[in-house]
Amino acid sequence: MASTAPQPAKLRALYRSLFRELPPRPILSSPPSPLHQRLRDSFRTPPSPSPSTTNSTPTKPSTVATTWPSADAAAVAHAEQYLAYLRAQRTYAALLERYNPGMGMDEEERVRLSARRIGIDLPTLYDADADAEGGDKEGGRKK
Repeated sequence: MASTAPQPAKLRALYRSLFRELPPRPILSSPPSPLHQRLRDSFRTPPSPSPSTTNSTPTKPSTVATTWPSADAAAVAHAEQYLAYLRAQRTYAALLERYNPGMGMDEEERVRLSARRIGIDLPTLYDADADAEGGDKEGGRKK
């Protein structure tokens, strides 16, 4: 009969995949975010021992995957579902950015680009503030 404990390679691959999907830290020398630290701790320390596995708690973090028989399939399945969710969110954000390019623009820029899309160049607008300063060569026109 096969054991229900996940294989060490599968746990390691799941761990690495979860970290790949999380947003990167800007500077590697900065302390890890609470989410990164929680994820590391959950893979590093075993779950609370059940009565049948009280004598098999690991002593070193490097031996967790090999001596962690209490890592049940439900926890691994939950982590895999979370990984699928993170991948779907990344794909959704990429598609949203791709098919709605004006989402992050202000209203004026969006109108200008919409007009350019149908072949119209908007006229330059008069700016009284720039004309009062006299520093603009175009007579106070906005570009």
